[in-house]
Amino acid sequence: MTLSADAPHLLVVDDDARLRALLQRFLTEQGFRITAAADAAAARHALASVSFDLMVLDVMMPGESGLELTESLRREGQDVPILMLTARGAPDDRVIGFEHGVDDYLAKPFDPRELALRIRTILRRAAPPPVADLSGGPVQLGLRWFDPQRAELRGPEGVVRLTGGEQSLLLALARRPNDVLSREEIAEALGTPEAGERAIDVQVTRLRRKIEPDPREPRFVQTVRHRGYVLRPGP
Repeated sequence: MTLSADAPHLLVVDDDARLRALLQRFLTEQGFRITAAADAAAARHALASVSFDLMVLDVMMPGESGLELTESLRREGQDVPILMLTARGAPDDRVIGFEHGVDDYLAKPFDPRELALRIRTILRRAAPPPVADLSGGPVQLGLRWFDPQRAELRGPEGVVRLTGGEQSLLLALARRPNDVLSREEIAEALGTPEAGERAIDVQVTRLRRKIEPDPREPRFVQTVRHRGYVLRPGP
């Protein structure tokens, strides 16, 4: 199958050779360019030379696990969206994944069509939003500014790297400054309507670490008890 050069390029990382081959074949048929890696070391090698649109990552691998790799990449400033594949399906495991910087989570066994759908959802929310959908200008958050048209956060240090989930969360809040968004509305904006309350809280906590002077005493992303979260822009 011949794919165009601008087709989304995915990195599939799984130590199961059979599943890796199946995913490579299916996702290629779905219109994605695929690079496959058997472990974290091979994934790091690929990431060092190619800019991927998304990574499909198995959590349980020999050596460095998927969660450890994700945490390490986020610490290094790698913001490639990550969809985690795992045999674990409990809500607490999803929360742990989000805490490590995962953008979405799919438990094995899964329907390949759902995998393709989730990949497309993540890619859509990672893309810059159309200007026509946005009415407001940049939003001030202390020493930082968030530009909804570019979905870009800037501060004295330059562009602040955001994961796809953090970017979508801040964009949803910035589109409705001073309005309270319920956790259900936030989950829809993140493209994960099935996410539980704790998973949303984890995403908010991660975002606060990047925009709040003191994340323990948030000024900009505030909690409204029993209702949700609200963005309070200001100097």
